[in-house]
Amino acid sequence: MKKMNRVIKHAVVLVAGASLLFSCSKGNPTSINPGGSSTTTGMAFNEENGFQVSDYAGQPEGPNLVYIEGGRTVLGSFEEDLMKNGDNVERTVTVASFYMDETEIANIHWLEYLFYVQRDSSQEFYESALPDTTVWASELAYNDPYVDHYFRYPGFRYFPVVGVNWIQANDYCIWRTTVVNNQLAQNAGIDVPEGGGRIPLESGVVLPNYRLPSEAEWEYAAQALIGNQWLDENQTHKRLYPWDGHALRNPYGKQMGMFLANFKRGRGDYAGIAGKLNDGAMITTYIYEFPPNDFGLYCMAGNVNEWVYDVYRPLSFQTFDDLNPLRRNGFLDEEKGYDKAGFQSLVDDHVRVYKGGSWKDVAYWMSPGTRRYLAEDSCTATIGFRCAMIQAGTNY
Repeated sequence: MKKMNRVIKHAVVLVAGASLLFSCSKGNPTSINPGGSSTTTGMAFNEENGFQVSDYAGQPEGPNLVYIEGGRTVLGSFEEDLMKNGDNVERTVTVASFYMDETEIANIHWLEYLFYVQRDSSQEFYESALPDTTVWASELAYNDPYVDHYFRYPGFRYFPVVGVNWIQANDYCIWRTTVVNNQLAQNAGIDVPEGGGRIPLESGVVLPNYRLPSEAEWEYAAQALIGNQWLDENQTHKRLYPWDGHALRNPYGKQMGMFLANFKRGRGDYAGIAGKLNDGAMITTYIYEFPPNDFGLYCMAGNVNEWVYDVYRPLSFQTFDDLNPLRRNGFLDEEKGYDKAGFQSLVDDHVRVYKGGSWKDVAYWMSPGTRRYLAEDSCTATIGFRCAMIQAGTNY
């Protein structure tokens, strides 16, 4: 009997020791596994009237977003500076990981936005959110069908929305953040505050803000040089476009010879000849029409140019930080130096960069390093946008 008791006691010690070793093997607390109590006070988490630590399994997956792993890159034009602007000299920077819409925002997405804006906002704001369909109009062309049908006709649902200025695009990002986070909170059983109040970030179920990408993020995502990675921190080559090679046609498989983007091939040539259309689109096209780049992003060249967040300055690449660069205003390059009031320049603190080339542009503008600008309250039939989002809670 005594021998049996010793065996039992020995077994208990072994089990206890194994449990201790197992608990030690779990390592230090993390954001996803914070433990049951504070490592500095010893007080338990989540007790009644105590400090509450919500479950967290990582940043929720946002609809339409693709993960873009950050890293070092060289911004600036890999193309000859045909315009002689000298505003995109090459510079090495690092861009943190982020998320970006895999497609451009389409007409159906903007119609959805208008539906909820009309229901929940003032008539004045609703009218301010309407895209300008007259961007298609021309006194010397018969574009009337696009003016009347492009935005609302069902056949154009998944074509990129145009006639939207930078301010409207920014408002869309704010609205999208609210509705997506409200939906995530409801799915998690969290009461959404009345009037659209703040859902606590500490809950771990909501996303960071949707926003327009910075110019650096957009250019980095368009390059997609992750597809050229070789061995340890080596890239075999850079890219002129968001795909390999200097050609504009697909060199592989069943799609060999087909164009890789929607652009203007030459003077008066928007689509080629009947029976053998080259890019198959005289204006914009389906947002999933062409193969995605190595980050999984569609139409990062051609179709429509895209608004980015940055205020335009010709010397941005020489003055901004080399980690997560962004020009948000005229800091260190004030607008008064450009004398817009004296008609010596178009540059001020209300002109924004757009990138990517469009259905109406020649191939030169599809190179990710090229850049142009337009007043933030202006719009055209050639500019759309997509949203981006930070990757929160990481150091890369």
